[in-house]
Amino acid sequence: MALPRVWLYHRKVMAKKDTATARQPARDSRESRRLTVAHISDLHAGSPYFVPNLMDRAVVEVNELAPDIVLVTGDLTEMGFKQEYLLAKSYLDRIECPDLLVIPGNHDSRHVGYVHFEELIGPRSCTLSKEGVTIVGIDSTEPDLDHGHIGRARYRWLEEKFAHEARFRIFMLHHHLLPIPGTGRERNVVYDAGDALEVLQHCKVNLVLSGHKHVPYAWRLEDLFVVNAGTACSLRLRGNIKPCYNVITIEDDRVEIVRKHPFHGTEAMIAFSPSTLAYEKSVSLREQEER
Repeated sequence: MALPRVWLYHRKVMAKKDTATARQPARDSRESRRLTVAHISDLHAGSPYFVPNLMDRAVVEVNELAPDIVLVTGDLTEMGFKQEYLLAKSYLDRIECPDLLVIPGNHDSRHVGYVHFEELIGPRSCTLSKEGVTIVGIDSTEPDLDHGHIGRARYRWLEEKFAHEARFRIFMLHHHLLPIPGTGRERNVVYDAGDALEVLQHCKVNLVLSGHKHVPYAWRLEDLFVVNAGTACSLRLRGNIKPCYNVITIEDDRVEIVRKHPFHGTEAMIAFSPSTLAYEKSVSLREQEER
């Protein structure tokens, strides 16, 4: 089976170069290399639970953070309609980041919404390599269905994209590869999650990012760290969970991930060493809800 041609939704932001900065010598490769990634998910533009003020604030905060990369793991819309895509795009276009990668969620694929995604946002899968970090995002959706699927036909493609040299590898999809506590009966884990996890282990992926159930959480599974984002701007929330997005900092042999609540500060999620796999995890979801 021929594999689909996959591209990067990659927006370049034009800016004036500072002459003094341009004349500085190249950074020594032995110096610390710090990369900041903002991970946003589940906007649900068009839903009655969508809060424009929260999304406005998230955009302002992300621009103030000035991350190197912004990742958006789907559910931009509520029902996949064109007007909802236009609303979501109006926010994404305000994010001032040179590398913005976006993949669809199950809500985006409703009512043939993937057509609007391709027309207004870009290709449904993406790849990026930057400063030794490789990111591969894939469309895990099925039209008009809530469940996720990667598919055996794309395993070889994943292996090819992760094959080249990298200091850190990230895989992004909308659906969960592992169940998330506090989400009730789990019916939407990727259908081929077991095979997909085995492929990602083989590819030496360090971090898997997803969204979908609006609950931020982190797991370690063998050599993989799997981190879920909440919803940035929807009130479709479980229990005492608050709207949030994640910020990932990769520096040398340490990765720190925090969740940022628009208007309301930051909480640690997990920090780990890619080489030793030692990690420090924040309090459990149950403990957070009991506070």
